[in-house]
Amino acid sequence: MGRLLLITDDLTRTGRLARSLGPTRHCTVHDLYDDAEPSDQPDLIVGDVARLSSEATQRLRRMLEPLRDAGAPFLFLTHGNAARAESQARLLGPTDILPAVSVLERLLDRIDRLQEVGGSVAAARMADEARQFFDLTFFSGQTVTPQCASVGTGLIARAVQQCGVRHWIRAVQRFDEATHRHCLLVTGIAAAFATKLGFADLDGYRLTKAALLHDVGKTRISPAILNKPGRLTDAEMKVMRTHAALGYDMLVDSGFSREMLQVVRSHHEMLDGSGYPDGLRAPEIPDLVRLVTICDIYGALIEQRPYRPPLSGGAAYNILRLMAGRLDTDLIDAFHPVMVAFDPPLPEVA
Repeated sequence: MGRLLLITDDLTRTGRLARSLGPTRHCTVHDLYDDAEPSDQPDLIVGDVARLSSEATQRLRRMLEPLRDAGAPFLFLTHGNAARAESQARLLGPTDILPAVSVLERLLDRIDRLQEVGGSVAAARMADEARQFFDLTFFSGQTVTPQCASVGTGLIARAVQQCGVRHWIRAVQRFDEATHRHCLLVTGIAAAFATKLGFADLDGYRLTKAALLHDVGKTRISPAILNKPGRLTDAEMKVMRTHAALGYDMLVDSGFSREMLQVVRSHHEMLDGSGYPDGLRAPEIPDLVRLVTICDIYGALIEQRPYRPPLSGGAAYNILRLMAGRLDTDLIDAFHPVMVAFDPPLPEVA
């Protein structure tokens, strides 16, 4: 999140505004009278047009239409006579209107709130696309290929990059299908984890793709068990635990790399040998598996389950910390920024 498009009839004035918003906001200033279309889809559009003539209004409408169709909110800054400027601005259907003379703090607050709305809308749209991808690729009975997995990996990685992990998690948590919800949740968390770890593009892609595939074996488990509205019996849990080996068997001859196959088979293994299906111990569990396991457990803890409400991000992270010795302690520490991004602490009361 944070890409602002400022449309202006005065490049100098709006350039000063862009600089005053600070270096952490990615601002693009676009001349209203430049016939070229803005090149990138923004998270928020700011109209800073002082002379809202009929030509300016027509140009703005033409420029805004494709950008707003994609879900970006639109903040218009009024100049001069407040009542007249606001009535003119209303014709453009802005999400919000603010006088250009507002103090910077007020403007920043309004931008933050509109970006929150825009991020939520965009994440919901992308999450729906990802759910449809899961239906067509994983739940249609067709063979899962590396090429299909690459499409899903790119889709979710872009969504998390554009909307942020918090918006992605909130969007996915509203899904009813437990398996879809969990897989999309864990994949988004893994994409955010890769970013926080500072992974290069290729390494981040590997982690995100591994998370996308990790529970593919659940497509071979009975829906009566997958969607049971309550805790599983011991017998049902025994069946559920076959999903790791089932997923491995599904993919083993489909062109996937050895490291992807090991994540699918071993993401429930624990460093102390208490996991399944093979009872592996620390030296036998590679880093990629350890990373996905942390994302998998965290995702499960913050999910709604029939027998318990979702845990907060902080409570889920504390459980990860209590699992030190079974999970990699260094990676648990490295995961902390992901938790904060999803569940930021409340501001301190003075």
